[in-house]
Amino acid sequence: MAKVFTIPVPPNLGPRKRERTSDPRYVDGQRLLVEAMKYLAQSDPVSNRPAIELISEHVRTRFRMSDSPLA
Repeated sequence: MAKVFTIPVPPNLGPRKRERTSDPRYVDGQRLLVEAMKYLAQSDPVSNRPAIELISEHVRTRFRMSDSPLA
């Protein structure tokens, strides 16, 4: 039989504050995707529509307003 170990005192998991700093790579990545969509829309919007939709879907699913570069 295995023994069960218990922790007599629950650990203190109180709110830990950490300094929030923005990651320039995160912001640059979003900017790069937007620039790519602009370029595709200006060069040939009709034939590049599937590519623009793909990038747009990636931006909407990967980079939401609630996302944080610290995560």
